[in-house]
Amino acid sequence: MQPSKSIHDDVTKLLSDPQKMLIDGRWVSSASGQIFESLNPATGKVFASFYAGTKEDTEKAIEAASQSFDDKRWCGKTPTEKARILWRIADLIDENADILALLETLDGGKPYGAARYGEIPVAAESFRYYAGWCTKIHGKTMDISIPGDFHSYSRREPIGVVGLITPWNGPLVMAAWKCAPALAAGCSIILKPSEVTSLSTLYLGHLMIQAGIPDGVVNIVTGDGMIVGNTIIHHPLVQKVSFTGSTATGKKLIQAAAGNLKKLTLELGGKSPVIVYKDADLEKAIAGIGAGIFSNAGQVCVAGSRLFAAPEIYDDLLTGLIEYARNIKVGSGLDPATTMGPLISKEHLARVLGYVKK
Repeated sequence: MQPSKSIHDDVTKLLSDPQKMLIDGRWVSSASGQIFESLNPATGKVFASFYAGTKEDTEKAIEAASQSFDDKRWCGKTPTEKARILWRIADLIDENADILALLETLDGGKPYGAARYGEIPVAAESFRYYAGWCTKIHGKTMDISIPGDFHSYSRREPIGVVGLITPWNGPLVMAAWKCAPALAAGCSIILKPSEVTSLSTLYLGHLMIQAGIPDGVVNIVTGDGMIVGNTIIHHPLVQKVSFTGSTATGKKLIQAAAGNLKKLTLELGGKSPVIVYKDADLEKAIAGIGAGIFSNAGQVCVAGSRLFAAPEIYDDLLTGLIEYARNIKVGSGLDPATTMGPLISKEHLARVLGYVKK
């Protein structure tokens, strides 16, 4: 499947100017005016650009989020009000699925159909799922008998400003996975997408504003991780950080969190094992293993990147996987015949080839 000409035209028009950042409900250029270019991994050519946020921009976004939290313009809404807005975001994602999928394909290289019918619906359903949680966040009542007969209760409250840092391999769905629960809890957000794939996240920002998210509650600052990300993780007004990325950066986050005891959620990837026993259905196993390692050109932190097989079925399994790999059609994500898009960048290609050589 390919996007229609009208969708192509809409996206071309959308990307004709550098994409601005969302700070305190306004779409703004960066303080420095510096621009980053977006490269299409399938062609290596520039197709869009966006502003590179500075430390000053990031601090403004954090302060805006903090002010929105303090004056309760989001956390003060009733659970039902928050739920309706999150549900509206989901509906808008569905309504704009073609545009979002094309942005994902142009920016990240993934096959259009995989984005359109895989990650985009998942992003929408994430907001619907957490819309349901808005009305189901409860405290507890407890009877305590020591040192006396007491009745006590607890209540769950939003933690405050949360910094959300997403990776390049699933920009939209990762933003949804992080934003939806933070908003359901009543938090205010500063979101930093990867500088490699920022465009679908910025478009999501437009949809969230359209759905009724108040000014300052969601802020999106694009740019270099060493500048924007570093400011987020060290800023005292940020109470929690959710980060998906490298282990090396995760270690730095742990150290930075000590300053004001930030809460952390870290997803740092790994080497996920797949285990195949001798009585397995090999046809299903091969299909599952192939999808588990080759999806998104293998650029998935939960990819099944280790394989353990019983000796009795090892040769047959290996033969089947080789045949599976031979049938993969590598190409542009906009080619309907493509089943695997390009790697994200020349640098990443060199790294993968280095691993193969080793």
